[in-house]
Amino acid sequence: MWLYLAALLGLYFLRRWYKERQTVGNLTEKYVFITGCDSGFGNLLARQLDARGLRVLAACLTQKGAEQLDKATSERLKTTILDVTSTESVAAATEWVKGCIGNKGLWGLVNNAGTALPSGPNEWLTKDDFAKVINVNLLGMIDVTLHMVPLVRRARGRVVNVCSTMGRLACFGGGYCPSKFGAEAFSDSLRRELHPFGVQVSIIEPGGFQTTIFTQAKENLKNVWNRVPSDIKEVYGKQYLENYCKIAQDVFSTSNSKLHLVTDCMEHALTSCYPRTRYSAGWDAKLLYIPASYFPTSIVDFVASCIQPKPAQAV
Repeated sequence: MWLYLAALLGLYFLRRWYKERQTVGNLTEKYVFITGCDSGFGNLLARQLDARGLRVLAACLTQKGAEQLDKATSERLKTTILDVTSTESVAAATEWVKGCIGNKGLWGLVNNAGTALPSGPNEWLTKDDFAKVINVNLLGMIDVTLHMVPLVRRARGRVVNVCSTMGRLACFGGGYCPSKFGAEAFSDSLRRELHPFGVQVSIIEPGGFQTTIFTQAKENLKNVWNRVPSDIKEVYGKQYLENYCKIAQDVFSTSNSKLHLVTDCMEHALTSCYPRTRYSAGWDAKLLYIPASYFPTSIVDFVASCIQPKPAQAV
């Protein structure tokens, strides 16, 4: 019995391995538009796809980021400036893409632009703090997608949305986790709607990686704490802040520095004949966060309570 089950599992994974090794033809004629290419995953993916011969259209938030990427890549890669929170900027980028691709259509749209700051305990934050993150991670993704989808549909191409394991299991306060839960839901509905047109939508769910989001976390927490009302500070206490910062530092030091694990997933979603619906990048995503998202809530809450710092006035 167990031998037959093992054999079936082996055949299943062998078949999947074989299918996923098959790549799309004429990649050098395919156009891919990527947001958030100043640094991190977007920057690495742009250079990775450019090295493979694809025609990369890279959107950066700053002129400096665009110039640095131009210098590090071939003449095939083109850059533009894009603020995903501005509909005018998104519309201008769409017109720019149309001018670059002509009648070929857009093979790939990679919604990578994102931020996590400000973040911290929910009670320390304001509505505007939540909005700053949600406007980029969720509403920005939606706006770019709605503008670009007709171009992707023309090419029967791919949409790759960078979500997060924090869109499956919320581990800290602020707008990041709600925005990623929303990005997961948007991607799911989009995938089902575009399937009849031959467009495939993939979700990337990275675990913890050492990007600029992490490096700024400690300074962000202290800035948030400095503007918290005095009565709230008394409830939590200065020791809570110090312990919270220590946890953030520990998470960063144990996070993965191999960003290519994420960009390899993105590349596969764009170039494979059989892309996956979801990609989990990093062992913490595969073995911790995603499995834990299926655990009973009481168990997850108990483990979280053992890890999180205790407020000064906790009962």
